Amino acid sequence: MDFYLNLINTIGIHTLLGLSAYILMLTGQLSMAQAGFFAVGSYSAAIMTVLFEWNIIPAIFIAMLLAGLLAFLVGFPALRVKGLMLVVATIAFSEFMRMFFYNFKWQITRDGQEIGPDGTMGFAEIRYFSDNGWSNWEVTFLIWVFVLMIMAVLWWIDQCRAGAVLRAVGEDELAASSVGINLTVVKVSAMTAGGFIAGLAGGLYSHQVTSLDHHSFTVLLGTFAIAYPILGGLSNVFGTLVAVVFIQGILVEGLRFLGDWRMILFGVLIILSMNFKPDGLFDNQSLRLIKQSLRFKS
Repeated sequence: MDFYLNLINTIGIHTLLGLSAYILMLTGQLSMAQAGFFAVGSYSAAIMTVLFEWNIIPAIFIAMLLAGLLAFLVGFPALRVKGLMLVVATIAFSEFMRMFFYNFKWQITRDGQEIGPDGTMGFAEIRYFSDNGWSNWEVTFLIWVFVLMIMAVLWWIDQCRAGAVLRAVGEDELAASSVGINLTVVKVSAMTAGGFIAGLAGGLYSHQVTSLDHHSFTVLLGTFAIAYPILGGLSNVFGTLVAVVFIQGILVEGLRFLGDWRMILFGVLIILSMNFKPDGLFDNQSLRLIKQSLRFKS
């Protein structure tokens, strides 16, 4: 049972990671910076609970704030580049953050034991849940409360004027600007919101896996972040969840016996999706078909 709960937790955390890229992609920004924001959230929340012995909830909110603030600062220079150049620039940012934490050391002695991030050795013994008597079910509940809250907020944004503004910028910046939409505000706001969500995902991740090192935040993590909305589609937030379930539940775990060949399948899947379903597997057409089939059955 623990294996399945851990898988459900992983799906929840990666759904948050995908949603952090989803809101950015609505504005036409393809960013690989989510891995960097995820790393900031992971280390920040872990430092709060391990070194300062904070409760998990305020620790995660600190992680969100720090990742969001960093995303806000990254958002302004990101305005100067688009398309492939934005991808390259944000990869460089994520690699900078990964190497920063690779060399980051901040340890204290407690009960005769050194605790805290130890540079190249990583950050071990993030044992908040076990030390405070949390069961696996309670951890899963906490993660999915956050997932459902973020999905609900993004769905609500999608239904109101803010969602229309985000999509207008993503579809045609010139037209959006001509009707009075401030591109700088919209794009930086989307980058900041994406940072908040990625920081939340990172904070939950560090306490789920209980140890961190720089290998946790490679380019592959950033690739997963943008792959989920690409595969699931930008029509609604549920597509990202479906894509995460498929990739993490089936491709990564279900086909584990294939080893590294799974990554080739992952790449092929993205290429096929972009060629045959450019709007994602869960696009408006798919939604209409689902609704029609449900009406037919009823």
